[in-house]
Amino acid sequence: MVQKVTEVVGTSTEGFAKAADNAVRTAAKTVRNLKWFRVTELEGAIHDQKVTEFHATVKIYFDLEG
Repeated sequence: MVQKVTEVVGTSTEGFAKAADNAVRTAAKTVRNLKWFRVTELEGAIHDQKVTEFHATVKIYFDLEG
């Protein structure tokens, strides 16, 4: 078995877990055989002294076909 890794950034206004979930769900629309993920970075946006958006950089591992 051979796996490939892709890196994506998910965003959410609800939290880091939701941002990571959004990244995986969006990748799953175009990539098959997703196996696992690793969050590599967490960031956020601040507006008017408040956290307004959460960003999760996610490495997604999937099996190559063939």
